[in-house]
Amino acid sequence: MSTALHPKLALFEEGDAAASLPVVDHYCGIEARMKKSLELQAQMGPVFDITLDCEDGAPIGGEAEHVQLVLSMLNGADNRHGRVGARVHPLDHPAFEADVDGLIAGGGERLAYLMLPKPRGLADVQQACDFIDAALARHGIAKPLPVHTLIETHGALREVQQIAAHPRIESLSFGLMDFVSAHRGAIPRAGMSAQGQFNHPLVVRAKLEIAAAAHAWGKTPSHCVVTEFKRTAAIQEAAQRAAREFGYTRMWSIHPAQIQPIIDAFAPSVAEIDEAIDIIHAAQAAQWAPIQFRDVLHDRASYRYFWQLLERAHRTGQALPVEVQLAYFDTPATIAGA
Repeated sequence: MSTALHPKLALFEEGDAAASLPVVDHYCGIEARMKKSLELQAQMGPVFDITLDCEDGAPIGGEAEHVQLVLSMLNGADNRHGRVGARVHPLDHPAFEADVDGLIAGGGERLAYLMLPKPRGLADVQQACDFIDAALARHGIAKPLPVHTLIETHGALREVQQIAAHPRIESLSFGLMDFVSAHRGAIPRAGMSAQGQFNHPLVVRAKLEIAAAAHAWGKTPSHCVVTEFKRTAAIQEAAQRAAREFGYTRMWSIHPAQIQPIIDAFAPSVAEIDEAIDIIHAAQAAQWAPIQFRDVLHDRASYRYFWQLLERAHRTGQALPVEVQLAYFDTPATIAGA
């Protein structure tokens, strides 16, 4: 198997595959919760990202001090996996430039990404990215810094395809709470609940447009929060619907208790993993030509689906056979295809 062409090389053109991000984006803005989240990530491994929040987490008037707190966490010993990002203030907030400059100056090499909230459209995204790139150059940071953005305003939703196409954007998140609030009471409170957000037509439309735009441009769609964090069944059902009905490959968590239920919901089942392994092995043995497997015909279109399922199993920390782990995930594709 080590001499066969790796699935990434056989099934995708260069640049076709979306970034493989962890399925959970965990938000925290209070010092105690930041520490707890970093400790949990150190234990569990990079199966979830941590976004340290400089927007809602910072007290009014204490924005600069909060950036320093975030930097202490970002540069601390518990950031073992390099999967910690930060959310900055919106572009039109007085603290935006100081947030970006401070985070890049003090932790640009450690940042996994920056999250940009509340853009009003493509122009805001472009202006923010220009400032981020200028700060990277100013502080001599050569490491690429992905930009994630929230789609939570009418303007951003209207231009979501253009935003998704922007080369600096890696992931689009749906900002449920601000999106509902932007409708000035026309969407009832139930539209922000664990179940209601999947039923109200305006909210459903936004979810679908964001997911479709992200997939069209090879970016990661990230689903919104569930605020009922003590109801495990609610988070599990929401995560399952987000993944299986709405096409999201990532989801926000706002409490440590939500992390594992989201991972479990986004993870493929053992039966799905076993089938994917068998089909990928058979396809590889056939040099990626069409095959018949259990009376079903498969070709490269379905091979891509089953390969992406295996990638999702890997991202969610599922146990894979040793030979699969070694051949597909512990060996660079360029070597496996040599």
